[in-house]
Amino acid sequence: MNAPAYRQPTGFMTTTLNPYLTGNFAPIETELTVEQLPVVGELPAELSGMFVRNGPNPQFSPLGLYHWFDGDGMLHGVHIQDGKASYRNRYIRTQGFEQERQAGQAVFGGLLQPSQGGFKNVANTALVWHRNRLLALWEGGEPHAIDVPGLETVGAYTFNGKLASPVTAHPKVDPVTGEMMFFGYSLAQPPYVKYSVVSAEGELLRTVPIDLPVGVMMHDFAITEHYTLFMDLPLTFRLERLQRGEAAFAFERDRPSRFGILPRHGDNRSIRWFEAPSCYVFHTLNAYEDGDDIVLMACRTGNTNVLGASPDAHEGDNHQVGSDVPLLYQWRFNLKTGAVQEQALDDRACEFPRINEQYLGRQSRYGYAGKSAPTTVPKFDGLLKFDLDNGSVQVHSFGTGRYGGEGVFVPRPNATVEDDGWLMTFVHDEAQDVSELVIVSTQAMTDGPVARIQMPQRVPYGFHGTWLSLP
Repeated sequence: MNAPAYRQPTGFMTTTLNPYLTGNFAPIETELTVEQLPVVGELPAELSGMFVRNGPNPQFSPLGLYHWFDGDGMLHGVHIQDGKASYRNRYIRTQGFEQERQAGQAVFGGLLQPSQGGFKNVANTALVWHRNRLLALWEGGEPHAIDVPGLETVGAYTFNGKLASPVTAHPKVDPVTGEMMFFGYSLAQPPYVKYSVVSAEGELLRTVPIDLPVGVMMHDFAITEHYTLFMDLPLTFRLERLQRGEAAFAFERDRPSRFGILPRHGDNRSIRWFEAPSCYVFHTLNAYEDGDDIVLMACRTGNTNVLGASPDAHEGDNHQVGSDVPLLYQWRFNLKTGAVQEQALDDRACEFPRINEQYLGRQSRYGYAGKSAPTTVPKFDGLLKFDLDNGSVQVHSFGTGRYGGEGVFVPRPNATVEDDGWLMTFVHDEAQDVSELVIVSTQAMTDGPVARIQMPQRVPYGFHGTWLSLP
């Protein structure tokens, strides 16, 4: 099945092409199904399942300014079984996608330049597997159910009509209880956050409001065994700025960061807020309970230019200078004294942190992240493995001119130690313009990949993925 031909936009800049519509950020046109893929190396015999990654892939030229977050969602999936691999990619066919396909052109605006038609739910950001159901996520609306392994779109999913908010791109599934927690945020009117708990059986049990003083972009959160953590950070949305002809979003660096901690089944009456220096966090690594302390680990920046130019940004030095550099940090919030401690765990620029999700919400020894490359657009030139017990870091390099994405941890079946498994990510060789799914042993990070699965077409840089253990 082929999408309509892609046409380069004319409205992003007057002198420069949008970098997120060129090179390996550019969309592809074809949805493929290829049953047997070439493999360099040997696929681990124990691997049986499917790697699926989400990301933006606009089917038409944008109406105006294009942000990387705006593109229609496309899933790229590699099914591995019996030492063989197959590939398929499919658009996530949201209502807005189908409306534009019928029109034969873009109808909706984007994050930087909204249209009168408003925003469309692009379902392009992440994925969650819960109750044997795969959901594609975009934090401004409802999730979309996806057929597995076909990757066809089933449709919008509203928990039997009980959904009362958007759904974050990063729900948390407790590996012990099977519960799923999520939140949705509103920018323009209170309640600015609604928090929901879904049972292990998939029933939406409750949705409660969380009070904030102003709307903020809240991309991620965290859970522990008994608590849920929210981040009220100073990337704010204020209508009064819009009315003055300014950008509605701004990073208010004089505003402190606030971290809210509430019992998992609590509500706004039981939340406690802790203040820390102004910062921004896109993605959390993990959180856990340690005596009276709640410990949070996440990739922290002192500022963010995600929605526009940062005063600290330097051309050619993305993620290498200024307060926009994301570093792995740790916070400790003491529930008895109210004390807050924060510290950097490493000085390497990194993002898209992941763990062995069997340890989500519990103390984990290892964390993984993409190693940020010194480029003007966000790219990863390798993967990092953090030993959180002794502070050591191991680096896996993709090689010269090769850039990858988030390293998804895949545990070895019946493993007895936390780091026994693999990281999987798509890697693009920019000189050869080819893409691979790379599989790296997490117990041999500095070695070459154990296997490289050759993709039948270019896989554009994207966002978040997951591993589905399938028979």
